[in-house]
Parts: sequence; structure tokens; C-alpha cells
Amino acid sequence: MENKNETKIPPVIRKDRQLKYTGTILKIYEDTVIANGHEARWDFIHHDGAAAIVAVREDGKLLMVRQYRNALDRETLEIPAGKLDDPNEPKIQCASRELEEETGFYCEKLEYLMSLNTTVAFCDEAIDIFVARNLVPSKQHLDEDEVINVEAWSLEDLEEMIYAGKITDAKTVASIMAYGRKYCR
Repeated sequence: MENKNETKIPPVIRKDRQLKYTGTILKIYEDTVIANGHEARWDFIHHDGAAAIVAVREDGKLLMVRQYRNALDRETLEIPAGKLDDPNEPKIQCASRELEEETGFYCEKLEYLMSLNTTVAFCDEAIDIFVARNLVPSKQHLDEDEVINVEAWSLEDLEEMIYAGKITDAKTVASIMAYGRKYCR
């Protein structure tokens, strides 16, 4: 769909990109750009990508993971997700692995739901979201530094928590709302 009110913005030209930090899941760069005729320095964070799963039990409840998030210094309730083991790993493979690792369930077939970019102002992280049904019990395979509790929630309760500001994780909010819209309305 084309928006007739759309206006063109002047191009931004990247003159330089300098790696400033390499971490375990990201790289931080300083970009020098020409924007609106002026030279500026912009932060850029590279992330290899991730996958996430809306895991649906037979009773319709969604499996959620509760875990501590250092950046927020608190526990969060999220859909299962994880980063790619390799930048070329297929995201559906990552989703399958993360579902079993984090929840202790697997499924034979994942269905693509959507893709999203988490923080477009400064990061290129892209996450593909899949729906998992016909879950088969297995066993959690957590990393040694992970502590994750698995909880089952109704879609309605999750939506209420989103609207109350109790669930704020972007991938979780977008995924639950998209799942509800596509499959439950």
C-alpha cells in the first residue's frame, strides 16, 4: 500500500564505521555520517539475529519463560527466544533449539508468524517469530548461567498484562498481539 502523503527525506551518507567493542552477543560501532549536510557521530550495535517462539499448548495456553534480565535488573515474562549460534544459522532451526532448551518441549513443525527489528534507532537485531503447536515433552537444556521458570498463561491474561505495563519486552508484546489477531479473533 502506498501512502500519497509520503515525503522523501534527504539521504544520510555513512563516511566511516569504527568498531569500538566486541562482546559475547553484540558489536558496538561508532559511525560517522553526513546527515542533512552536517557531519555527526552515531552509535550502531550489530547483533547476529535471533528467533522466538509462541508455544501453544493443546488447552490454548501459551508457554512463557520467566527469567532475570540484567539490563532491567528484574525478572521478565517473555516468549522463549534465543540468539543464533552462527550468523548463517537458519532462524527456524534456532527457534526449534531454543524452544526445547528453554521450555523442555519440542514440536515437529514450526509455523512462521512474523519478523521484527527490536530497536531500529541504533541496533540491527532482527528476530523471526514462529508458532509451535503439538508440543511434545522433552527436557530443558539451559546454559549454565540461565535460570528460567516455565509458566502457562492464557492469551487474555497476557494481553491484560501487556496493557497494564507488566509485560514490556518488545518481541513478546508484538508476538502475543500478532498471534491473538491472526489465530484467535
